[in-house]
Amino acid sequence: MDFIQESEPNLKKPIVIAAMQDMGNVGGIVIDFLNKQLKTQRFRLAKPSNLTYVIDKGGYIGLPDENWEYRYTDDLIVFGGGIGQPPTNEELHSLCQDVIDVAKKYSSKFIYTLGGFHTNRKFNNSPKTFVTTTSFQLTNQLEKLNVYFTPQKSVITGFNGLILGYAKMNGIQGIGLYGELNDPEIPQYRAAISIIKTLEKLTYQKFGNTSELEVLANDIDEKTKNRWSPNFRQ
Repeated sequence: MDFIQESEPNLKKPIVIAAMQDMGNVGGIVIDFLNKQLKTQRFRLAKPSNLTYVIDKGGYIGLPDENWEYRYTDDLIVFGGGIGQPPTNEELHSLCQDVIDVAKKYSSKFIYTLGGFHTNRKFNNSPKTFVTTTSFQLTNQLEKLNVYFTPQKSVITGFNGLILGYAKMNGIQGIGLYGELNDPEIPQYRAAISIIKTLEKLTYQKFGNTSELEVLANDIDEKTKNRWSPNFRQ
């Protein structure tokens, strides 16, 4: 991975929220929402070191514009969003370590990550967000906030799971928020809304009106009812 530092924000012990595109693009939707609502500013960029694919645009080739941004606002660093995740394990681990290094640089005490939680439960447009943390003690502290915890043992792969492991290994408290979804192949805006509401509860902050995401969720509902072509899937 290549990392480009564009500016040096003046931050004191910010919360870090870091997530990448995953099933249902839940992580990407929430990160993009936060950046838009909070009017964050980019200060660092992560890019793959090597080209791993090209895009056939129908008769000619285009190059992918793959990068992931570190952005900030008052006492908050937001990382990720964008398209996809690093294509190799080496780059994925390099990226996780860089997020940790940035968190340490600014003396961050908390890292939040988020993503989708695939389930067969029918939740009638009201998905739950399940929480897991980097320690039993932290989980006990959160119980008074009336949140749902992950219901059973499972393996969390990709950036949105590994970053919690990196936080734990580096003595940083971490919390993962995972929104329920039934179909991982389509954008899951209601899972994203559920995560945003839970994130507000845990951070004691307000991140803005989610009505635009609700409109997008309704639009997805209508298109799937009308047998929308699989070509829409992201």
